[in-house]
Amino acid sequence: MRYLKKITGLSSLFLFIITVSIAFVILFTPLYYFSVWLHELPAQLNMSFQALIDNYHVLLRYLNFPWVTELNMPDFPSSESGLFHFWEVKLLFYLNYAILIISSIGSFFYAKSLKKNKRIWTLQKPFFIASLVPPLLLMFLAVNFDRMFVLFHEVFFNNDDWLFNPATDPIILALPQQYFMYTFILFFILIEVVFISTYQYSKRNGFK
Repeated sequence: MRYLKKITGLSSLFLFIITVSIAFVILFTPLYYFSVWLHELPAQLNMSFQALIDNYHVLLRYLNFPWVTELNMPDFPSSESGLFHFWEVKLLFYLNYAILIISSIGSFFYAKSLKKNKRIWTLQKPFFIASLVPPLLLMFLAVNFDRMFVLFHEVFFNNDDWLFNPATDPIILALPQQYFMYTFILFFILIEVVFISTYQYSKRNGFK
């Protein structure tokens, strides 16, 4: 029973950390602003900075809000396959938020139980092991982000609708691959910081 509780509790903790980090990256709009500035997208697309940002926010509202059921970006038409891909992304966002909420409940009660029974120290080993993973993934990203990007889409999508044609879905020009690389980097950094912080915290509350 204790083993099952431990597995369930740790799973909740890791799922919460992962999903809350994903949510942060999704909602951290300054990262997109930085990408627009760094890659000089307004000049490349012959659009103002504000126009790009406005279209990006239209897309974000569609992906995040259930009551926004249609995607109509003012400056970027979309093909049927492009709209279907964004609908799939919308569903993945909702799945992430659902897991975040459920895992937050499990994490709260598990952390509360560990603190009450003075077993915070049991988090040392799992979080030490977990902290080794993001650096490895960052190394893979640095060596071959293109492959990681393709693998990501092959895992989460069972079609090729994510392969946008700029002629029919020009929004892809406003969402360069480098931007997605930055989101991956930010995500890995976030979870690594949390993993290390949790490991250090559990170490300070070691078995006595």
